[in-house]
Amino acid sequence: MAELLIEILSEEIPARMQTRAGEDFSRILSEKLSEAALAAHSIRFFTTPRRISVVLKGIPFAQPTREDVRKGPRVGAPEKALEGFLNANNLSSVEECEIREVKGTDFYFVVRTIEGLPAQSVLPQLIAEAIHAIPWPKSMRWGDSERRYVRPLEQVAAVFDGALLDGSVDFGGSMGLKPFVSFTRGHRFMDEDDIIPLSDFTSYEQNLLQSHVILDPAARKLKIEQGLNTVAKTHGLKVKSDPGLLAEVNGLVEWPVVLSGSIDEEFMSVPAEVLTTSMRSHQKYFALETAEGNLAPKFAVVANIESNDGGKQIIAGNERVLRARLADARFFWDQDRKVTLASRLDGLDKVIFHAQLGTLADRVKRIRVLSQLLAPAIQGADLELVDQAAMLSKADLISGMVGEFPELQGVMGRYYANEEGINSQVADAIRDHYAPQGPSDLCPTAPVSVAVALADKIDTLVGFFAIDEKPTGSRDPYALRRAALGVIRLVIDNRIHLPLRDLIRTAYQTYVKLPSGCISADDTAESLLQFLVDRLNNHLRAEGIKHDHIAAVFAIGEEDDILRLVERTAALGQFLASEDGENLLIAFTRAANISSIEARKDNVNYDGTVDSSLFTQDEETKLFDILLSTKPRVEEHLDRGHFQETMGELAKLRSPVDAFFEKVTVNSEDPKTRSNRLNLLSNIVNTMSLVADFGKIQG
Repeated sequence: MAELLIEILSEEIPARMQTRAGEDFSRILSEKLSEAALAAHSIRFFTTPRRISVVLKGIPFAQPTREDVRKGPRVGAPEKALEGFLNANNLSSVEECEIREVKGTDFYFVVRTIEGLPAQSVLPQLIAEAIHAIPWPKSMRWGDSERRYVRPLEQVAAVFDGALLDGSVDFGGSMGLKPFVSFTRGHRFMDEDDIIPLSDFTSYEQNLLQSHVILDPAARKLKIEQGLNTVAKTHGLKVKSDPGLLAEVNGLVEWPVVLSGSIDEEFMSVPAEVLTTSMRSHQKYFALETAEGNLAPKFAVVANIESNDGGKQIIAGNERVLRARLADARFFWDQDRKVTLASRLDGLDKVIFHAQLGTLADRVKRIRVLSQLLAPAIQGADLELVDQAAMLSKADLISGMVGEFPELQGVMGRYYANEEGINSQVADAIRDHYAPQGPSDLCPTAPVSVAVALADKIDTLVGFFAIDEKPTGSRDPYALRRAALGVIRLVIDNRIHLPLRDLIRTAYQTYVKLPSGCISADDTAESLLQFLVDRLNNHLRAEGIKHDHIAAVFAIGEEDDILRLVERTAALGQFLASEDGENLLIAFTRAANISSIEARKDNVNYDGTVDSSLFTQDEETKLFDILLSTKPRVEEHLDRGHFQETMGELAKLRSPVDAFFEKVTVNSEDPKTRSNRLNLLSNIVNTMSLVADFGKIQG
């Protein structure tokens, strides 16, 4: 068994693509090696801005010898058939064949021993094919080359068992062949001239480290984190947590050196979100905070080089660039505050939301209508404040600041509202109505914010479903899955009961300019409702609720209140976890199976119509009486949403059902008694099925 080491060296790969590329390259290599009977025992990949490196251990030195067996005609078959078989296998006579018995009949077989090829002769082509097969999100060509790669490729190193593999990667055209090499180069700026020979992975990683390249992304990340904490503590500060920026910066450097710079005091009056966004988006700087969580006039930057002056010139250069960026931000801040949010509303009519769904002004009108409809269902939501928040919710989109930093939409609207002295509930709603934007995002709880947030998301969902722009597979350009999850979280976290089917139809009517040929209101409602239910199903599974419990409740079908679905599923789970629920589930399964089997056998539908005059045993009478009293109470509790009480009513069935199965023979010799008892079993099934489809629950 041997080690295979591969390094693809190129110009800088975008940080967001590196890990996925390493995963894809490793997977493709592994699949190709398995197909070639050269499967590795282990495979690991490493990425830097310039490198994708893969080390595979435990690869055989050669493919195994195998036997190729081909079955021919039976012995005694017509001459033509035998002649065709011999010609197809380049044989001159049947003496070159073996005769083997198959199910009592002798057949001719061609049996050849195929010697496995040495790994060195198989691997080069597999490596080249794997490199070409990496599915980059974006790639480029050079000159007249037909092959594509993410960035200009410099060289490919490939070493097997310490020796160079004789192969190349062909990009065609002016790029031509890239013969495999057995060396790599050090850090682009500090050790570019270092030629590092490759023999095995351990020495490769150590030699790269000597040439200022940390190959392992986890080790680079740790060094960055330690450097950030060190410079922050030097100033008595802490680093503002930003996992996304940390991951991105980790993909920008091979030798991270953390330095700190200063922010001019004149910019500290600008909102903290503006400063941090400007530093993060444009310069990839980390913000530093005081112990109280306030933004400090300091930042940290991760350089990709060690300088002779301890980083003084690097810091000075970054401070100079940041000063220009923040001057622009302060300009937008000062200019935007000269105009009120309300005065910006006319400008929304000039901004297209979607070609088929109108302008932002149209969207605001719809959100205002929906917010007013939703407000009564949200405890504490003041209609006037809700309307004002909905009206101003999109006004900051045409401000200079949001034009420069789109990710500050809502955030700046709140700042501008506060500057104008607008009610704080309205200001907060302008900021919060975009939330939640993901499973880890905080969900609004303030009544005004909740009303506008729900209206915003429902308007989006209804509009795009009406024009049949639903998500397909992994494609979701309008983030409709995120909007649906937002609706679900807002409803559940704030315990809001909403009849979604009617609400969707009403939202549909607010679209006064829908194009001809769009989906009807009823079809939109049903399609969107199913989409929301599917999202809810996924959400509940992620919360640890059993999938069969969810399926049992959702199978009832008529429920369009998300909160009721959640409460009903939770109550069912608690009931089934009890002894009564566990035993009643067994009884349901038994009753359903018996009645179903006998109905098929008799070709009769036992519809549950029971004649009490045909009872011959007390257990029949007691079961029938409890079913008669239980069914209306179950229906009443379900209507009122009293799901715990509903399960309590089902629990009362346990004893009489157990007694019935213990004492009563369903398949009586008397046909009328038998039919009546089968109808009684159907009565059990029908009553329990009001609550959930117990047939979908795994025992």
